[in-house]
Formats: sequence, structure tokens, C-alpha cells
Amino acid sequence: MFTIDTRSRVPIYEQLMEKLKELIIREVMKEDEQLPSVRALAQQLTINPNTIQKAYRELEREGYIYSVPGKGSFVSPVKNEINKERMEMLRSELERIVGEILYLGVPKDEVIKLIETMEEPERGEGGND
Repeated sequence: MFTIDTRSRVPIYEQLMEKLKELIIREVMKEDEQLPSVRALAQQLTINPNTIQKAYRELEREGYIYSVPGKGSFVSPVKNEINKERMEMLRSELERIVGEILYLGVPKDEVIKLIETMEEPERGEGGND
């Protein structure tokens, strides 16, 4: 599915969260699709199951996944209220980042060009229905 960089300064659970978010956002993992079990993923990535559990807990808190006791974790259906909260958080983060870039002396038009050259994330198969 993916790999984790154990030498990175980014905590393993955060790397795992980002990889799973990317798969969900790009619709590689569809809504209501089951995530790998904690035990199976821990064996596959050779990391502590508690680390996987922490990543899953955080993803559930952020609304990307949901858990069914005795069944496992699944990709959450898109919910507008969660999207609004997430968009507000991302907007604030973007404002902070752009503000810092401008503070460092990068001209506004260069920032705009950078954004214009960015591509939308690719969606999984069937995303073009």
C-alpha cells in the first residue's frame, strides 16, 4: 500500500495519517471501504500496533474514517459540515504560510504563479464518471 520513512523527523503515526488522507482524498480508497486491520498493517509496515491505532484514532477524530466495533475502520462518507471545518482550518493554515512566504520577500505575483502551476490531486479510477 505504502511505505513509512523511519529515519524521518516526522512521527510515524503522522506519516501514516498523511498517506491515508492522500489515498482518501484522491479517492483511491472509496467511502465505506475498510482500512487494513491494525494488526495486519503493523505486520506489513513492521511498526508497533499502538502507532497504527493512534493514527486511526486521529483520522477518526478528523472525520476521515469511522470505526465499527468488532468490524474495523472504514473510510467516512463525505460530510459537508466536516468539510467546512476542515476548509476553515486549511484556509487559516494557507494564510499563515502565504503570509510567511510574503514576509520572506517572495513577490505576490510569484506566489500566485506557483498556485496556478499546481495541479489538482489525481482522483482514483472512476472519478471521472
